[in-house]
Amino acid sequence: MATEDKNRATAAAILPLVGGAANVASIAHCMTRLRLGLHDRTLVDDEALKALPAVMGVVEDDTYQIVLGPGTVARVTPEFEQLVEEGREAAPAPGPGGPAAVSSDDLAAQGAAIKAQQKAKNATPFKLFLRKIANIFVPLIPALIGCGIIAGLNGLLVNLGWLPAVTPALAAMASGFMALIAVFVGYNTAKEFGGTPILGGAVAAIIVFPGVANIDAFGQTLSPGQGGVLGALGAAVLAVYVEKWCRRWVPEALDVLVTPTLTVLISGLVTIFGLMFVAGEISSAIGTFADWLLSNGGAGAGFVLGGLFLPLVMLGLHQALIPIHTTLIEQQGYTVLLPILAMAGAGQVGAAMAVYFRLPRNESIRRTIKSALPAGLLGVGEPLIYGVSLPLGRPFITACVGGAFGGGFVGLFNQLGDTVGSTAIGPSGWALFPLLDGNHGLGSTIAIYAGGLLVGYVAGFLATYFFGFSKDLLTEFNVSQEPAPSTIAATGGAAPSTTPPTAGGPDTPDPGPDPAKAPAGV
Repeated sequence: MATEDKNRATAAAILPLVGGAANVASIAHCMTRLRLGLHDRTLVDDEALKALPAVMGVVEDDTYQIVLGPGTVARVTPEFEQLVEEGREAAPAPGPGGPAAVSSDDLAAQGAAIKAQQKAKNATPFKLFLRKIANIFVPLIPALIGCGIIAGLNGLLVNLGWLPAVTPALAAMASGFMALIAVFVGYNTAKEFGGTPILGGAVAAIIVFPGVANIDAFGQTLSPGQGGVLGALGAAVLAVYVEKWCRRWVPEALDVLVTPTLTVLISGLVTIFGLMFVAGEISSAIGTFADWLLSNGGAGAGFVLGGLFLPLVMLGLHQALIPIHTTLIEQQGYTVLLPILAMAGAGQVGAAMAVYFRLPRNESIRRTIKSALPAGLLGVGEPLIYGVSLPLGRPFITACVGGAFGGGFVGLFNQLGDTVGSTAIGPSGWALFPLLDGNHGLGSTIAIYAGGLLVGYVAGFLATYFFGFSKDLLTEFNVSQEPAPSTIAATGGAAPSTTPPTAGGPDTPDPGPDPAKAPAGV
């Protein structure tokens, strides 16, 4: 009960600071963030929001995002939704003798110019497309994590020879979702691209139907599941366009019968006699290329991937990796890319620890680091990125160096034949340990991944300690500062006040697109 009260109190504290119930157009959440569509951005009190103990930071992208952390956000969001609903129901009607209620249209008009300005820099067609792809796969992550952990537990029990009567049931639980993941991808794809979700799922279900094994296409007999999530994605997009075409031309009286039939018929035929084969070839090529890359250039490839992942997150380009991760999991049982990319978070942790020691007099920054490090170790990197390394500038670059060395370490062992993979996407850092899998036993896989984390921590620390600060930066920030309430950005602590008493602080870099749709936390 105390936890429920705490979550409701957090929601109640946030609501007035985002302009109240009337200003909230939409509510959603991902693994770490409460995402709000707002009518009027000017009604938000950013500094007061950051000062709330439960708020780790805020990020503005296509939605206004309040970082609450994993677990917390899933509990606060329903409370927030309930408060918004109650606020709308209790809103007084306009009348004489009192202020006129502001309609949603009025609020939208007031904030239109600001919203357009904020979105302009991230509204390129390519980034919008990647955002749609992320929105398709991110809702699947909880199931991937749960089934992945059960698969790991089952594998451990099988190897030890324990509970032989239970392991078949665990295998069914772990594999059931992956056997039908194409259906979920098709459903979400149609929903995201503006079609009827169930029709997208119906067309994608053709891919996993056992009866396709009786069909020949391109001189080959099809296999159930051929094409996987990529085929489901293409089939559902096609279904959306067929459905929209039917809506334009089919008479309204016949729409309920003709449109679904033509949508499934046309999209299904193209899927069976085209998309399944093409998507199957692409999926096979992705798996083959990933294996070849890490087998022949594992250390170099890991160094580049680990070093570039944080910048990719800042640009929003990491979203393109989500279907690749999912395809590898579907094909091989795990993705070999995620443990390498997770090293970016290790570099970030090492960099933050170096900042802590390099700025012994700046209690504000040190307090933020102490508060955010536990989350960083578990793979939630937003508090450290937006509260420490990115505002300081150089430490963000040296964090990337740490990630590169950690990625190179894991990649080297892949090159030597010790494959390290993850059975699900989503977690990173220490939270990835329960999801690890490989080709040489769980002990070897865990040891290599742990070694990569250690290398990332040490490399990020050393690079930041020796190269992360110029003399001017040290002079400016290594001063005793009172924590500024307006910059508190992490749970239970104050974010760095980047303006010392005698000098103006540097401009904080734009955080860029949302890193929370990443397939792995940083």
